[in-house]
Amino acid sequence: MNIVEIVNKKRWKQELTKEEIAYAINGYVEGTVQDYQMSSLLMAICLNGMTDEEVFSLTDVMYHSGEILDLSSIEGIKVDKHSTGGVGDKTTLILGPLVSSLGVNVAKMSGRGLGHTGGTIDKLESIPGFQTTMKLEDFKKQVDDIHFALVGQMGNLVPADKKIYALRDVTATVESIPLIASSIMSKKLASGADKIVLDIKVGEGALVKSVEDARTLASLMVKIGKKMNKEVICVLSNMDQPLGTHIGNVLEVEESIEFLKGNHTEDLYELVMTLGTLMVQMGLQIGEKEAKEKLEQNLQSGKGYQKLEEFVSRQGGDLSKIKSAPKVFSVKSIHSGYINKIHTLELGEIVRAIGAGRYQKEDSIDYGVGIVLSKKVGDFILKDEELLKIYVHEKDMEIGKILNCFEIGIHYEEPKPLIYEIVK
Repeated sequence: MNIVEIVNKKRWKQELTKEEIAYAINGYVEGTVQDYQMSSLLMAICLNGMTDEEVFSLTDVMYHSGEILDLSSIEGIKVDKHSTGGVGDKTTLILGPLVSSLGVNVAKMSGRGLGHTGGTIDKLESIPGFQTTMKLEDFKKQVDDIHFALVGQMGNLVPADKKIYALRDVTATVESIPLIASSIMSKKLASGADKIVLDIKVGEGALVKSVEDARTLASLMVKIGKKMNKEVICVLSNMDQPLGTHIGNVLEVEESIEFLKGNHTEDLYELVMTLGTLMVQMGLQIGEKEAKEKLEQNLQSGKGYQKLEEFVSRQGGDLSKIKSAPKVFSVKSIHSGYINKIHTLELGEIVRAIGAGRYQKEDSIDYGVGIVLSKKVGDFILKDEELLKIYVHEKDMEIGKILNCFEIGIHYEEPKPLIYEIVK
């Protein structure tokens, strides 16, 4: 086989065989297929798509490209949750501790930021001392001991995706349903969870822009799960505005702490309760009403926050030492009216540009920078009232660009629902 012929075949919208997909993916892992060749193939897939059978093959090849975790020694059902990525999406930092505080085993591996979207591992690494790597035996022991562990992709677990994931981020090939589905499912399947809840973000600030595409992605990932005998449930949630109020690594950790202490925005609360209820239902095999009540009890009692402290401490972190950027600037509205729209992608790109994300896969991140919204879609704002705060080390941005992210009108427009649907 020849990688150029395989790229050409996909460029002409022809279906690749499993053998051709395996040749390209395994060759990239082994170094016989180069970055620029894999970039061409990814772009051809991004532009021309894949059949379900190609996606099954791609997922299976990536799944088998390295080790497959055996978590069977951990007593009880292991539940995982994954988000396709958005702006201000810190739900994993809240859900992991809250759900595991009920005795549900959450054995989770997360990734870094992709494009304008933040990554859970980047957020956790903003906590001084926090270790996002550990040996498999230590990982399993921690889940056994406290029901929750969260690390980056381990050693040789799905090395194909690890390489491709980093390449997609810097080659404009992030927004592809086949690549998103195979990336997520290969990792989720290889990481050993019994049941998986997937939060598929939909809208301007997400990798998936339309509800129709989100349904396609959800259906595809549920099909992959069934093919591999894993229960997969997908929640389609709105990402036409940032989730919660804080955007940026340390800032999102701070908002997660506040949430678990009982202070939260309506949208973040609704999403956490929706996803958390599904996870608790799956993990404890109980009904929806009981699962939701248990979740609410542990949120109100502070047990979720106690579990966050225990988890962070167990992995070497110190929440008392987190630190946002020292310079804080207030951005005020130049109009009075209702906030009818927030251009979430542009806002995410601004946060990325001030240092919270990467452009090259080798880039380092400035953990302390970001934005805290004072108003959300549907809110009324007065002229000269604060729209947001921006946390930076140096004031080197154009405030006009930030203001352009907000559409303010004289008439109130009903915001879209946060949860579109649940696909099983």
